Amino acid sequence: MSGSETVVVVGASLAGLRTAQALRRLGFEGSLVVVGEEPHLPYDRPPLSKELLAGKWEADRTRLLRPEDEARLEIDWRLRRRATGLRLRERRLCLEGGEELAFDALVIATGASARRIPGMPELEGIHLLRSLDDALALRNALEKGPRVAVIGAGFIGAEVAATCRGRGLEVAMIEALPVPLERGLGTEMGRLVAELHRDHGVDLRCGVGVSRFLGKGRIEALELADGSRIEADLVVVGIGAAPATGWLEGSGLELADGVLCDETCRSTRAPFVLAAGDVARWPNRLFGETMRIEHWTNATEQADAVASTLLAGEGGAAPYAPVPFFWSDQFDRKIQFAGRFDPADETHRVHGSLEERRFVLLYARQGRLRGVLGWNRPRWVMKYRGLLREGASLEQALAAAG
Repeated sequence: MSGSETVVVVGASLAGLRTAQALRRLGFEGSLVVVGEEPHLPYDRPPLSKELLAGKWEADRTRLLRPEDEARLEIDWRLRRRATGLRLRERRLCLEGGEELAFDALVIATGASARRIPGMPELEGIHLLRSLDDALALRNALEKGPRVAVIGAGFIGAEVAATCRGRGLEVAMIEALPVPLERGLGTEMGRLVAELHRDHGVDLRCGVGVSRFLGKGRIEALELADGSRIEADLVVVGIGAAPATGWLEGSGLELADGVLCDETCRSTRAPFVLAAGDVARWPNRLFGETMRIEHWTNATEQADAVASTLLAGEGGAAPYAPVPFFWSDQFDRKIQFAGRFDPADETHRVHGSLEERRFVLLYARQGRLRGVLGWNRPRWVMKYRGLLREGASLEQALAAAG
């Protein structure tokens, strides 16, 4: 790209910011515009369900930009602006209120939005947790010492439940699947997460859904599908997120649980449109599958890849083939996973024990290492992530265990 061209980044998110930073770092001197729906400059999301919610951090500590860095980037920030559409042929981004922005290249980094339960009533005391404002509103409500019910025992739900217990609150967590985190970690590890929460006083109800929200004007209780009732003054709905692509319907881009991209993160229908972070779906040749990843590490790594692709020009970019990585802090356990997981994979424990909840498990298929899970073993997880990046065999991984 030349120094006279304009790149517009939609989404003042981690992925959006890191893309802008990488473009400047790699020498892009053109016009750089970042559009964000929220009023805030980019902030870090992982602390929202942990340090910020616990009251250990204030909002300014989640900021991803120092004032001196902000000035150096020379970004034209367009905050409080919601993208409403895209005119591909004219290369124009449509914003709420009728404004349009012309671009030479567009990066879509709009992330994902929290899923809502169909028919969920508008009662006071029901919260979603996706944004900084969501977290601050929830933290303020927790100051009153409510009885808390968390719907969903995925990563957000489990972290919120752990944080609320850490504040000394009465907490119930409801999960429709047989165990927490079953989709991400499997049944056996899900049982271990369940034990962790119950040992810390969480009233965990698995294998049952919520049939009704009860209350007049404000939430008072939840009625479960098995007929039982949970009294609650505050409910947090944490049932996952969906890629924020509604504004792209009818744009001509190929959408399917995200913006479909090629191996270099260019959209399949328009090479001058790229995607990064939670909203992007692309083929990862390292694992031989198309994936969309909603985790912090991918947002930063894919942003770097998008910037490199833009500056390399068409045909000159390298495929983006990372080893997915995520972590979750719950009570005194740090749960980390690198690679991919499938219930059919072979499992090998190489360090520690499940009983002490400090261990490393390797996942393999047809002799190839595919994933590593660690509980309070960060150094080993990083080591095996390196082996995954190299395409190591199971035999090589087991030899590295010593």
